[in-house]
Amino acid sequence: MTQRSAAIDRETAETDIHMKLVLDGTGRAAIDTGIPFFDHMLTLFAKHGFFDLTIKAKGDIEVDYHHTVEDVGIVMGGAFKKALGDKQGIRRYGYAVTPMDEALTSVAVDISNRPVLVYNVPLKERRGILFDTLLSKEFFRALSNHLGMNLHINLKYGENEHHILESVFKAAARALDQATGKDERILGVQSTKGTL
Repeated sequence: MTQRSAAIDRETAETDIHMKLVLDGTGRAAIDTGIPFFDHMLTLFAKHGFFDLTIKAKGDIEVDYHHTVEDVGIVMGGAFKKALGDKQGIRRYGYAVTPMDEALTSVAVDISNRPVLVYNVPLKERRGILFDTLLSKEFFRALSNHLGMNLHINLKYGENEHHILESVFKAAARALDQATGKDERILGVQSTKGTL
């Protein structure tokens, strides 16, 4: 089987990002965005999605983390899209419900080339974990838009913001792993239109 992978470099006036992604990996990660909490989330995203992921990002984090977080999402969406190629044989849909201590999140994915983000994670702007928790929505919006997927993230309940975001990233990874996985019963693409 041909390795489904992608390498993307993106340089702007605000960020410089180099990323390598292997869809059918083992969960190995080498992440350096300059934002330790975000690195932690991306590392567990790779682990729980079985994606091999290398990210080296430099951004204007002295201004804000926003540009780096959003641009990593842009590049990651592009990497998934490139690695999926013509999407032949992929399941297209994925779903995961994932707990992290007192927090529980459900994520549903449809790799349909119709980007939509539904993000029901009612966190206020918080920096108690040295990360603005609202930035996670910007990451997932960029990922959804640039991969071309419906992404529905729903926090069922939770109290600790670290646990909540861990459950979000883990559930997203597990659902995306399922959706990008191949099923030998699928001939062509999983669509009555004949295209995704």
